[in-house]
Amino acid sequence: MLAPSVGHYTFVRDDGQPLDFIPGQFIQVHFTYADGTATKRSYSLATIHDHALGPGEAVEIAVSYVPGGAATALFEGLEDGGHVDASGPFGRFCLMPQDANARYLLIATGTGVTPYRAMLPQLEALIRERGVRVVLLFGARNPEELLYGDEFRAFASRYPENFRFVPCFSRELPAADSPHAHADVRHGYVQQFLDEFAPDATGDIAYLCGNPNMVDACFDALKGYGLPVPQVRREKYVSSK
Repeated sequence: MLAPSVGHYTFVRDDGQPLDFIPGQFIQVHFTYADGTATKRSYSLATIHDHALGPGEAVEIAVSYVPGGAATALFEGLEDGGHVDASGPFGRFCLMPQDANARYLLIATGTGVTPYRAMLPQLEALIRERGVRVVLLFGARNPEELLYGDEFRAFASRYPENFRFVPCFSRELPAADSPHAHADVRHGYVQQFLDEFAPDATGDIAYLCGNPNMVDACFDALKGYGLPVPQVRREKYVSSK
């Protein structure tokens, strides 16, 4: 368990083929409702890798649990060695090779942070190669729900001049002696703190991933700063049963 309502799952293809992907891409898990109707759910791949994944190498996803949800029942019923049907990878919510920006604004809520975890090796290379700066604004209700928070904090400590990790807690702040408590913690929603980082159309590319209301609010705010649509890349995560 990553959080009280989020599970972390690791999968390997059972046909012996590799499941390589570009950080930011997702897979679709296929299953049926109780009445036999086919359906599917999309999950961003969270695996950190700095090489092309080969046969037998695992991929990871984070799954939000929805009470009474069919997908939730599927994952909660999985045992070690269990199987799911999946397709992919899909999507273009990725860092683009042609990007020449000075800074990335990575904004997420909930499991929307998983693609940014997978991007860490790419971001590390970009920091070293061209000094790119990164701000990760991550919204959670409380410290228990700060997915992969330890990993992002560790990355920020390695690159303090280039990577800022800004957890935004909407309900409960961490205790003063908690590892979650540091100078960049904010109380509120991520969209409330965009002004603090002065988005700049001449040097920023923004990524938005998570709750649709957050994505829409931040998208509108970033347009107000003059960022053109190609510089605001977005994915909406809708909780569905």
